[in-house]
Amino acid sequence: MTSRDEALSLAVILPALNEAAALPETLAALAPLKDAGAEILVVDGGSTDGTLAAASQAGVRTVVSARGRALQMNAGAGSTTAALLVFLHADTRLSAPAIRVLCALAAAPAPVWGRFDVRLTGRHPAFRIIERMINLRSRLSGIATGDQAIFVHRSLFEAVGGFPGIPLMEDVALSKALRGKQRPLCLRETVTTDARRWETRGIFRTVLLMWGLRGAYALGVAPERLARFYRNVR
Repeated sequence: MTSRDEALSLAVILPALNEAAALPETLAALAPLKDAGAEILVVDGGSTDGTLAAASQAGVRTVVSARGRALQMNAGAGSTTAALLVFLHADTRLSAPAIRVLCALAAAPAPVWGRFDVRLTGRHPAFRIIERMINLRSRLSGIATGDQAIFVHRSLFEAVGGFPGIPLMEDVALSKALRGKQRPLCLRETVTTDARRWETRGIFRTVLLMWGLRGAYALGVAPERLARFYRNVR
């Protein structure tokens, strides 16, 4: 781990919208990175539940942005000069091994991008299958999802123009653009994502919804249309 006396050119960017309940635990897991000198940025898209207060209480920097995950992540990237950018969902926690890898990557000279294997918090046996499917699909396709904590060196991020300003599938679109530059690092160190959306909406219903959205996007359906559909069914 890098000491405070050494520059750690790394920023963790968390887009948030009404995530006051999830943020404290996520930010607590980032304490080792913060102590090592990394920037932690919460980019708020207009929360009304105390998200900004939760971020301020944790002692991290806040940025206010137009609403939309892609817009918020681009705003966060534009507000830091860090060389390695990590895009982390507010309900996803980095493990200690993942943090150690990020510190090493931040100090590495070669620009890279990639993601971590994901674990879900739910105890249902189906979640273990879902995890394996997500990670295997990503490893074979070279496409990362936001739940896997995408990391990318600034030079690569800027070379592809950052996240496209679309309301859904921004992680897939960024991955495809970056994959055109080089293959991702598909790391087996884990991040843990809250399984609440699967548990609330139904495990198999959510899996089918995600597959359907990704399939429709691959067939050329506009992200705006997919976003409207997603809002209506979730």
